[in-house]
Amino acid sequence: MHDSDDDEYVIAVADRGVDPSAKLRRGRGARHKKRPQTPQTEPLFSVRNVFMLFVLPLAIVIVIRVFFLGFYSIPSESMMDTIQVGDRVITSKIAPRYPGLSRGDIIVFKDPAHWLSAESSSSSYQNSEYLIKRLIGLPGDTVACKGPGSPVTVNGVAIDEKEYIRPGVDPSSITFSVKVTSGHVFVLGDNRSNSADSRYHLNDGDSGLVPESDVVGVGLVVYWPLSRWSVLSSHGSVFSAVPDSGTAAK
Repeated sequence: MHDSDDDEYVIAVADRGVDPSAKLRRGRGARHKKRPQTPQTEPLFSVRNVFMLFVLPLAIVIVIRVFFLGFYSIPSESMMDTIQVGDRVITSKIAPRYPGLSRGDIIVFKDPAHWLSAESSSSSYQNSEYLIKRLIGLPGDTVACKGPGSPVTVNGVAIDEKEYIRPGVDPSSITFSVKVTSGHVFVLGDNRSNSADSRYHLNDGDSGLVPESDVVGVGLVVYWPLSRWSVLSSHGSVFSAVPDSGTAAK
């Protein structure tokens, strides 16, 4: 049975030879059109949300912490004034390999030959196995100094270290000359008067050198306390005139 409106429409258009079926289909479809459904809101603590909000960010932080960055607290005065006692430092764990070590880098390394026993005036070092110093000589370099009042030389070229060495301190109060062997580096503290660095271990069986394999990070920033926040620079310009070891000045 048809509605009266539809019947009237059929009669009206039939006289004009028009097929009314299309109009009827559209009219009936409109009366039976479904209402749009309201989308359901996903619960805040669904498995997916918990993973995206908590598990994934935590996993990213852990990966960065384990494989890319190191965090260290500095217990000694050996790197003053660049790094103060109590400063906290972030290092890059991949920098020693990619792009590789450079002169002037501030590096953290494992104690190569009981160096900590000579630098343990602070009780904070008792539970540590790492030291932090500035890299001065690369494999093949010759690092030397004639003692108080004289500059440190690398491959026969004197370097001006006033950009980072502690004011009022000699580049070295010790006379030394060391040829850096393959796979090793020569390091000094910025506070030369209070740093048991390569100079103090010339008789340790490895001429005071640090195996590159023991370097665990290159310093990036001092991040704590906030008042001390600063980027740790390698001061590459200090070494810009130093020739490669194969073309060292005679």
